[in-house]
Amino acid sequence: MKIEVWWIGKTTAKAFLPIVADYEKRLGRFHSITIREFPSAKDKNPNQQKIKEGNQLLKHIDKSDHIVLLDERGSMHSSQEFANYINKKAISISHKLIFIVGGPYGFSQKLYTRANELHALSLMTFTHEMVRLFFLEQLYRAFTIIHHHPYHNS
Repeated sequence: MKIEVWWIGKTTAKAFLPIVADYEKRLGRFHSITIREFPSAKDKNPNQQKIKEGNQLLKHIDKSDHIVLLDERGSMHSSQEFANYINKKAISISHKLIFIVGGPYGFSQKLYTRANELHALSLMTFTHEMVRLFFLEQLYRAFTIIHHHPYHNS
């Protein structure tokens, strides 16, 4: 299984850049992860921006890809449950598992329709840049749980 994490727009919060890079490097010790950054559509109309960004992403999604949108309406998991989820997907998915972090306005309806699953990190709302960091940390934590690494201490 190939894992990819996609997001819209550049990470402009400079404080996040070295931490995101650190988790990207750490993840590489356990599994090859591809991070793809797509440009923001920058439309004055939020709905039009979501549509443009969604269409941009859909062009890169194959029929066999398993798409997970990181969305506040998605299912929530403990770190252990998320590790179990990743472990099960590693067995059941032969193609790409793609996690997508939307732009500041979220996802288009077409992208929701194409998605296989929605996952939420919290009931709270975070900036899309924070979600990038939090998700990479949780993905790293999942792999440390799977590999019995001492990073996860509960």
